[in-house]
Amino acid sequence: MYMMAKHLHLTAVGLSILFFIFRFIWSQFDATALSKKWVKILPHIIDTVLLASAIWLCFILSQYPIVNSWLTFKVIGVVLYIVFGLFALKKAKTALAKWGFFVAALAVLMATAMVAVTKQPLF
Repeated sequence: MYMMAKHLHLTAVGLSILFFIFRFIWSQFDATALSKKWVKILPHIIDTVLLASAIWLCFILSQYPIVNSWLTFKVIGVVLYIVFGLFALKKAKTALAKWGFFVAALAVLMATAMVAVTKQPLF
């Protein structure tokens, strides 16, 4: 059960990151691609699977945010990734701001991935 949940979670993580990068590139160079229906729906499906598999793993491992500091850090990292991604894709007004939020989102993802692997919060 654990391996199935872990592989599902890691697959969803990879797809979420890959699709975020594609959507950002499309927003910079081919905005018409972002208006397609499947491009608007797929991120929600991927992120729902990501969240569901994360909750599933928490129950399997009996590790929960707030109780386990590294897991709390991961939750905060995911929230920051969502906020930075929202600004990178939609809210930022200038190209420089969009790129800044894009880089910030990827930096938060790298830190969150490092915490996920080491099971040690960065601070």
